[in-house]
Amino acid sequence: MVPTPFAQRVAPRVKTLLNDADRLRLETVGDPSTWQRSFSIRINDALTPFLAPRLTRLVAKEAPHVQLRFVTQASKNADLLRNGTLDLDVGVADPAPPDVLTSVLFTDIFVAVVSATSALGAKKALTVDDLCSVPHVSASRRGLDRGPLDEALQRIGHSRRVIAVVPTYAVGALMALEDDMLCLIPSRLASHLQERGVPIRAHQVPVDLPVATVEQRWHQRADVDPASRWLRSVMTAAADLPVPR
Repeated sequence: MVPTPFAQRVAPRVKTLLNDADRLRLETVGDPSTWQRSFSIRINDALTPFLAPRLTRLVAKEAPHVQLRFVTQASKNADLLRNGTLDLDVGVADPAPPDVLTSVLFTDIFVAVVSATSALGAKKALTVDDLCSVPHVSASRRGLDRGPLDEALQRIGHSRRVIAVVPTYAVGALMALEDDMLCLIPSRLASHLQERGVPIRAHQVPVDLPVATVEQRWHQRADVDPASRWLRSVMTAAADLPVPR
């Protein structure tokens, strides 16, 4: 076989591309402590305050030269997983497209948080009347002021007043530090904030609400990729760490 003039012209560029591909492969195989790369993770705002620090600590221990980039969950569109912009997507479960794989990280419930020094904070438990006695802050990325709680209250002849809508659960929890406000947030986030010294009291909601299932997602193309498998295993380990009580 004799190389064509075109093949001779592009041979140096092809060799460079192959060398680059080898370097990329070596960055994500073998010992994670030798990797020098970043991972992009889209994560629900209810999870970021407690899950991101856990994951970051574990990654820093096992792969000190790896950087994590946490991306806000502006939507749940799977295209960013398909085109490789995202390595992992973490949030509340809903039906996944056929080319996206999932695994459950944990389940969670919502609790009512109030100021620890307020009248409701001093109670042993909340009644339905207590729940409806103060204005509520609704935490919603989509700006919603109604949800499963309103439906549950309506079924038993009660209603609440939503005085403000905020974009994240962390902001809602901080607003609940006021003596006359209440916000529903996931219990794991509430426990994390309490562990960090935020003076809130988390009460069980006195009506039945849906349980939230949190999962991680990745594109099927990355299913057997060593780096993706390692990242998913570390994410699972972070989610499995004991919840502070």
